[in-house]
Amino acid sequence: MLAELAAANAAFAVIKQVVQNGRELADAGSAITKYVGAKEELSRRAKKKKKPGVQSNDLEEFMALEKLKQQEAQLKETMIWSGRPGLWKDWQTFQAQARKSRRVQEALAKKRREEFVQAVAIFVGIVTGVIGVFGLVFWALFLRAL
Repeated sequence: MLAELAAANAAFAVIKQVVQNGRELADAGSAITKYVGAKEELSRRAKKKKKPGVQSNDLEEFMALEKLKQQEAQLKETMIWSGRPGLWKDWQTFQAQARKSRRVQEALAKKRREEFVQAVAIFVGIVTGVIGVFGLVFWALFLRAL
């Protein structure tokens, strides 16, 4: 969780600097993607059901999410006062697009893993079948030679 928070903090610093320098949000595209990803991962971990008997870091997760909320409030204020008109709305749109893109990538990765597992299972089944057939042939030839 600390890694995600550190990534979010670093990405936030880049985004804030880009906005303060008067550049476009697209110039900070990779930082926005990292920020959104870290924020999603922290939220996912906070919402994930904890296993019984496992010590959880609820307070740590809550404080990390609270820090991200404060950063977003600060970023909103910076965008409204220092940025061009409509910058905050564009930020929210860009953030939503990054989130959607990440979910699509996760779904594709999951699908690829499932296809790979299925292909390996089929390959193992075919190899086992071929070895079994050869084993039966050799066994039949062995019994015939006796």
